[in-house]
Amino acid sequence: MERWVEIKKGADFAALARRFGISPATARLIRNREVIGEEAVRKYLYGTADDLYDPHLLKDGERLADMLCEKIAAGAPIRIIGDYDIDGVMSSYILYRGLQRCGGNASVRIPDRMRDGYGINEHLIDEAYGEGMDTILTCDNGIAALNEIAHAKELGMTVLVTDHHEVPYEEQEGGEQGQRVRRYLRSAADAVVNPKQPDCPYPYKELCGAAVAWKVILLLYERCHIAREEGLDFLEQVAFATVGDVMDLTDENRILVKEGLMRLRHTQNPGMRALILQNQLVPEQITAYHIGFVLGPCINASGRLETARKALGLFLERDPYEAEQIARNLVELNQQRKAMTIEGTERALQIVEEGQAGEKVLVIYLPDVHESLAGIIAGRVREAKNHPAFVLTRSEDGVKGSGRSVEGYSMYEELCRCRELFTKFGGHPMAAGISLHEEDVPVFREKINAYCELTEEEFIPKIKIDIVMPAAYPTVELVREIALLEPFGKGNVKPQFADRNLSVIRANVVGKNKNVLKLSLRTETGARVDAVYFGDIEAWERYYGEKYGEQELMAAFRGQENRIRMSVVYTLEINEYQGMERVQLVIRNYQ
Repeated sequence: MERWVEIKKGADFAALARRFGISPATARLIRNREVIGEEAVRKYLYGTADDLYDPHLLKDGERLADMLCEKIAAGAPIRIIGDYDIDGVMSSYILYRGLQRCGGNASVRIPDRMRDGYGINEHLIDEAYGEGMDTILTCDNGIAALNEIAHAKELGMTVLVTDHHEVPYEEQEGGEQGQRVRRYLRSAADAVVNPKQPDCPYPYKELCGAAVAWKVILLLYERCHIAREEGLDFLEQVAFATVGDVMDLTDENRILVKEGLMRLRHTQNPGMRALILQNQLVPEQITAYHIGFVLGPCINASGRLETARKALGLFLERDPYEAEQIARNLVELNQQRKAMTIEGTERALQIVEEGQAGEKVLVIYLPDVHESLAGIIAGRVREAKNHPAFVLTRSEDGVKGSGRSVEGYSMYEELCRCRELFTKFGGHPMAAGISLHEEDVPVFREKINAYCELTEEEFIPKIKIDIVMPAAYPTVELVREIALLEPFGKGNVKPQFADRNLSVIRANVVGKNKNVLKLSLRTETGARVDAVYFGDIEAWERYYGEKYGEQELMAAFRGQENRIRMSVVYTLEINEYQGMERVQLVIRNYQ
């Protein structure tokens, strides 16, 4: 069951259309994305690198850059500690190459997911200290590592943190009318750059870790008298990380990805180019979709099944032949990861059906599943059930797991209410990671459900429709204009439209693997439109076969008159055939 909901935001769409030379339909799409005010609309449509926010606004940004300058001048060895996902790899790359350019004595340590776990820990600190490191510089981690950083300070090391995760806090009595208030916790680090710090004046809080690291490098380049334009070369890595870490493509992130994609399509990085080509993609045609669903998973597969150092090595590699070999290996690892994910997801869904179908928060213990796949499987379960989902696996020192959330359920805040159960935890409103003792798994499952205040209605998937638009209305020109809204992704989804009472002129199953349903439809006004459906064709046939009867379904496949009527939610694309361009609907949902 699902609910179709039309987004109805008010504005003078005609005036907005005249001001920016766009159609009222496109003006409405922009308003639906909460872009309000002429300046915001201008940035949304035409923003460039000149519209990015000033890195000087980051709390501790100048302090951290000054300290790096001092370390570089003194020749002090700096150990960068990143993370094993896309954002961590790209953050590490940016800091390493940036420090190198400024003459810094830098090295990188990306934690091993299985042996080291997430982020900085005492083992990595002791290792760095034993190797004579003077300074630790974190990226995409560190904000929650209070004890670990205290340990590094006891050893006499300088610790500099760049991160974008939620700042840890404790709730205490003391608010008005007896309300509990948050006390944010700060480590003993010498400088902490994270826009999510409550006292940070930076105007945009949703940067990924790589973007935060890049802002620091811009400040460092300024002090080293290196042109800003040279710093902009890192935008392809920033864009890759922003999309790969599933950040909201709003405000500044949107500009970072737009600018980064332009550079990515002409990348000079041998590793990036090899990764694109090994996935049979054309560099000049790369989109945010390719980062999120094709290229990015190859980087994450490295950190999941082997070591993310291999992925970092790909981007640091200068020899095209060596880069090709690494990229091929990463693509093969990703294929292995896909097969393991399918198997793990099937087991997880079976457990839900057999024993947790009535619970609000799904806590699934899969002890034998590779711990690196927990987050992906949790995401698949969340998509299938539309409930917050945690997938836990057995690890060397207990149980580790990842969670993926739904709209309206802040996963990190809910975990804070159970913090006494965890040996380690952290994350965002929509995703989180936890470590705990095996005997506490059932306790966690019980507590997280007891705290959950979501109602049953909130678990019904909402399909958001931008405009109820007759299927024959969109033109090729309108589809091209809508492309101004790209890049699409989280926080800036591809526009969806809807129409009802469409009759089926003909249905065909096409494609090399017979996995595409091609439809010729007729609107209520008699106009003919083309459509495709890439979903479960058997389910489509079963749905309309049961509703109208097998004879009517077979008539549709033969191109004969039939009684089938469809209501559809659709996106738009341009189909080019024999030099002719026509609008084609891509059906996302049907009734």
